[in-house]
Amino acid sequence: MGKGRKRSPAQAEGSTSDDTVRTPDVDELPETPGTQTTETEPTGTELPGTAPVAVEGRGAWRRLLRMSRPRATRANALGALLALLLGVGIAAQVQLTNHRGLDELSQTDLVRVLDDISVRSSRLDQQVRELEATRDRLQNGTGTAAEALDQAQKRVDTLGILAGTLAAKGPGITMRITDPTNAITGPIVLDLIQELRDAGAESIDVGGARVVASSFVSDRNGAILIDGQTVPRPIVIKAIGDSKTLSSAMTIPGGIVESVRQKGAQATVSESGLVEITSLHRPTPMTHAKPVE
Repeated sequence: MGKGRKRSPAQAEGSTSDDTVRTPDVDELPETPGTQTTETEPTGTELPGTAPVAVEGRGAWRRLLRMSRPRATRANALGALLALLLGVGIAAQVQLTNHRGLDELSQTDLVRVLDDISVRSSRLDQQVRELEATRDRLQNGTGTAAEALDQAQKRVDTLGILAGTLAAKGPGITMRITDPTNAITGPIVLDLIQELRDAGAESIDVGGARVVASSFVSDRNGAILIDGQTVPRPIVIKAIGDSKTLSSAMTIPGGIVESVRQKGAQATVSESGLVEITSLHRPTPMTHAKPVE
């Protein structure tokens, strides 16, 4: 057993065992470049043999606030520019999706569009040939008076259907739009009517309102009006014409059905061999236009 070392009275008072590590004074600590120390006056509560330690509470909060302030640095400016470009790119992609051209369609869709155009063109050519043949017979005098009267009656019926003063029936489609949020507005209904006309619809009824050449579509307090008549919801559209062509015009990619679905509504199109339109249009009296004698 070795002899223990003698401890001084100060060591006896400041420590309880031989393993106690002495805490260096503040003056003995190495100074770190860039740091500042604040001297404080002794308060009388310090332990013997220790130096007062400065607490920079307010200074630390000030430095934290300065660090949290936004700074106009190159990194921040570059981040804002990238966010702006990303937003513009997303908006352009959405716009491109909503307005896809023919170059965005698949080969199957292009073939279907071409078939629809070919069928419509053939139908119009047939009508032109029939009308020209009737005109030639009447001009040459080969037709009888009964035939001329029959042709005149057909002409009157055709004009009555186009003017909406006569009921009509024939093959066509029925389209039903379910719109729980009333997102379908007048401009969308107007686009639908134009698409049906372009597809060769000969008679159109929208929610019980007969659509003619002079019809107008408007909105009022969330309701759709055609010639001042409110269109009930769900919206039911009837159109007489070639059912295949009309159905393809509504369901073509980027067409009315897709536009309606993008608004959160649902649209269904059903083809039929017999569609009846009984609604009539009240003609407006002519006050200025007169027929040429």
